[in-house]
Amino acid sequence: MASNGAGLLNVAIIGAGPAGYYAAEALTTGEHAVHVDIIDRLPTPFGLIRAGVAPDHQSIKNVSRRYEATNTRENVRFVGNLALGRDITLAELKDLYDAVVLATGAGKDRPLGIEGEDLAGVIGSAAFVGWYNAHPDFKDLNPDLRVASVAVIGNGNVAIDVARVLAKTASEMASSDLADHAANNIHGSPIRDIHILGRRGPLEASFTPKELGELNQLENCVALVDPAQLPDASTDEKLSGAPKKNMAALRIMAANKPDSKPVRLHVQFYRRPMAIMGEKCVCGIRLEETRVEDGTCIGTGVTEVLPAGLVVPCIGYRTSPIRDVPYSERYGHFENEDGLISDGLYCVGWARRGPTGTIGTNKPDGVEVANKILSEVSPSGKEGRDGLDRIVRERDLHIVTFQSWKKIEAMETSSARDGAPRKKLVDVGEMVRIAES
Repeated sequence: MASNGAGLLNVAIIGAGPAGYYAAEALTTGEHAVHVDIIDRLPTPFGLIRAGVAPDHQSIKNVSRRYEATNTRENVRFVGNLALGRDITLAELKDLYDAVVLATGAGKDRPLGIEGEDLAGVIGSAAFVGWYNAHPDFKDLNPDLRVASVAVIGNGNVAIDVARVLAKTASEMASSDLADHAANNIHGSPIRDIHILGRRGPLEASFTPKELGELNQLENCVALVDPAQLPDASTDEKLSGAPKKNMAALRIMAANKPDSKPVRLHVQFYRRPMAIMGEKCVCGIRLEETRVEDGTCIGTGVTEVLPAGLVVPCIGYRTSPIRDVPYSERYGHFENEDGLISDGLYCVGWARRGPTGTIGTNKPDGVEVANKILSEVSPSGKEGRDGLDRIVRERDLHIVTFQSWKKIEAMETSSARDGAPRKKLVDVGEMVRIAES
């Protein structure tokens, strides 16, 4: 079927993660004549599902089956290994497609904004998670884990993921898709103390109960909380939902014995990072004790230095700017009005609203923007995918389709160790060669 024609709406989605796939699904579910090309700079689809979800949370990754179903539609195509800015410009895509949707996520770490954050041994969670999840951008990160103590900054699920992956044994991770290079480094590490540090208190923490509860089930590591940092037990009766479940998990930690297991995981509240200590590499972190008044975090002036040879800030992410696209430095995402950036240019997911919500939050977001496109944009007879294919040929670009991605996937699954779902490839060149074989 030719992709041009006055009655056909041609849409390009930049980014093959959850937000992009939910938008593609919504665009192509109804009776409209729509062709969607989902473009990603990597040869692999699924974005955050592949490279962000913790390797030991395989059940969450199953949502990718839904995205696979979207790729079976004749009017949806995955175009991998095609990078915006490197291989094609945004202006060229806008000339080819009736609408362009930015679903690029938020892949940059939010800076701590304190002294010492540029020292060796300070690694943002985007890079650290990418490293242990086999993201090609971070395969050579090679963090020095020959340390006794690690500080993980943040009171959300990413902080828990980082701490848990560092704390689990090789046998606990056997059924995961933890990158081999990370497994070798982590499981040979002498780490004995892992600290999760939050500025606010336990009632303000954004952990979800399932993730927090997992910390009480570690084989070789005991989770600990200072009972003095928890509210009076009588307050538990007033809680409900997630806060109540979280408090129950924290009460267990408060009763745990530090010497019951070889590794200790300290969940610490009311501690604000002030500076990272060290000359060339990190050796500790200066913390200020805080209190919360009327929802505001206030410093007390009382400080301490926590020894640490590795610091992993998990304090949020920012979308990478794109040339000539309005960008909010304050919020770290593209400036938009309900997903509309400018005529024919839209954004969805974290690129639209910042790194908030769960994977499922992207579904209503994608549906809303898809409906906006279907109601606002009329087919114009632009070339669409025929024009993109022409540029690919002219520039001798090596794109990866969904069918050729399945060759990469087959190689990963056939190479997996016993019990593991896959052995992820990390070299883009190798993946492209397999896709073209």
